[in-house]
Amino acid sequence: MATINRSKLNALLARVPGGTPIASEDLALEGISADLAVHYVRAGWLRRLARGVYCRPDAPLQRDPSLLLLQRQIPALHVGGKSALEWHGIRHYVSQLPKLHLYGLKSARLPEWFTDAFPSEYHRKRLFSSDATGMQHTGPFEGRANGPNVSAPERAFLEMLSEVGVRQPVAEARELAESMYGLRSSVLNELLRQCTSVKTVRLCLHFGRELSLPWVKKLDTANLPTGGDRRWVSRTHDGLLVLKS
Repeated sequence: MATINRSKLNALLARVPGGTPIASEDLALEGISADLAVHYVRAGWLRRLARGVYCRPDAPLQRDPSLLLLQRQIPALHVGGKSALEWHGIRHYVSQLPKLHLYGLKSARLPEWFTDAFPSEYHRKRLFSSDATGMQHTGPFEGRANGPNVSAPERAFLEMLSEVGVRQPVAEARELAESMYGLRSSVLNELLRQCTSVKTVRLCLHFGRELSLPWVKKLDTANLPTGGDRRWVSRTHDGLLVLKS
């Protein structure tokens, strides 16, 4: 019986790279019941991470397959904001333990098995009107078939700006903006037209003009949701933030 039981697990593990978390539904597809999974854990053939989540006992968790499992559980989950910029090679500095910034559409709490291995923050945010039907300009990192979903640089830039005054210091946002020479004006224009945050739109235009970034002159500013001609003022941890349209 033990040999038969172990053969079911071997068939699954032969297809699952080390460090990949395995959900109970994945086990069920192989005919492995919850009781049998408990048997595997007690025998040391599987390691239990949390209720309904397991992994091989012989390898540490890997970030990307762990994100792929979370994408199945949290609607529209993707790496965004400052983390996505770092993945695309745009960074102000490299922290020893940078937090992974994840975004999604629904209220959710990242599981401890994930945050213990990968320090992370989750932000529920619908920054663009089109997010209701699909997360534009997010997709598998570097186009890899098994890559986790990551914001394109233009979307990541706007996600980072949306955090200014909340979790993102203004000074660091400006320094990151200095590296945004290569952003695509067509993509920025599309996202800005759909942006639900006046602050984000104005910050994008402000930094673009202040830093003479090449894409800012190509934006259709007359049709962007800047909130009118009045100044936008907000009190932040860095003091008053005043933005013209």
